[in-house]
Amino acid sequence: MTPGDHQVMGEMSDEHIRAVVAETLAEQQRLHHSDIDAVVLRTIATILISFGIEEQDRRELRADFQHLRRWRKSVEQAQSYTFKAVITVIVTGFVGAVWLGVKVMLGK
Repeated sequence: MTPGDHQVMGEMSDEHIRAVVAETLAEQQRLHHSDIDAVVLRTIATILISFGIEEQDRRELRADFQHLRRWRKSVEQAQSYTFKAVITVIVTGFVGAVWLGVKVMLGK
């Protein structure tokens, strides 16, 4: 074995070591993320339980939120229609008053 052969094997060994270290770090990060996910899920479950919302209640809670959203949107839509109706009544009253004023002025 010549010194040049030893240097090539050393470089391959360094590359292999780097690959193993990179893979190990990536695996450690994946495990770390899964630990974080588990902690977050446990925390959320604990908070919901503290509010009196059990695991079985989640479907009902979701349905309640969907109903609440539909109710909010319908109220917003009704407010929009009410606002348009009020503006229409005000404009119609103003135009009617102007028309009556013009009619009175022409009648004199």
